[in-house]
Amino acid sequence: MLAVLRMALLGAFIVVGSTLLLLFCIFRPFHRNNTAFAAHCYGSMHRLLGVKLEIRVPDEVKQGGPFVYIANHQNSYDIFTLSRAMPQSTVSVGKKSLKWIPFFGQMYWLAGNILIDRKNKGRAHGTIEQAASAIRKRKLSILLFPEGTRSYGRGLLPFKTGAFRTAMQAGVDIVPICVSNLHGRIKLNRWNNGTVIIEMLKPVKISDYSSDSIRALTAHCHQLMQSKIGELDHELAQG
Repeated sequence: MLAVLRMALLGAFIVVGSTLLLLFCIFRPFHRNNTAFAAHCYGSMHRLLGVKLEIRVPDEVKQGGPFVYIANHQNSYDIFTLSRAMPQSTVSVGKKSLKWIPFFGQMYWLAGNILIDRKNKGRAHGTIEQAASAIRKRKLSILLFPEGTRSYGRGLLPFKTGAFRTAMQAGVDIVPICVSNLHGRIKLNRWNNGTVIIEMLKPVKISDYSSDSIRALTAHCHQLMQSKIGELDHELAQG
């Protein structure tokens, strides 16, 4: 019964919340803080899932920017957990098909996020330039999921290089965002689903790498995140 109630409330929030947020974005389209505002609204629903969030942000991130943020992409619960940590003046990059989702898709676009066509590699390269331009000209940060897909309990998947090429082209540092394991931890028929830790790491300096060492940069960030996620999971397991 609890699971049914939660699903009904989450569904109602997505429909009603997306509609209200769409109206909000219509009155200030592509505003630099639309995405953070919408993300925090969705993220506030973590309480309905019976989850407590612990968000850790180092001073170097609070005082710096813009950045390219990279995060692990686990499952559909990301929108109710990771979203709560979305920094101000940050937009995300999502697949073009999102715009066909009623209300949510139009809100996502009007919030100022960048839509990409994953099937068209030529346009994907153009998206890197579009994202880099948003960073340089509008001083926006960008959130990307370098795995390119949800992991669904398979651990941190291999990274694609687009996020790192974007950072290199824009000349900004990379901030990894590590979210503790969600797979199997959130059960809709359980009142208390424990704690999820979201920790931002110190910025990875782009100046330490050249355009010829993108794969080394990619591998370094993957190793950092894999290690930190393991630490977070161990911390939660210890209670």
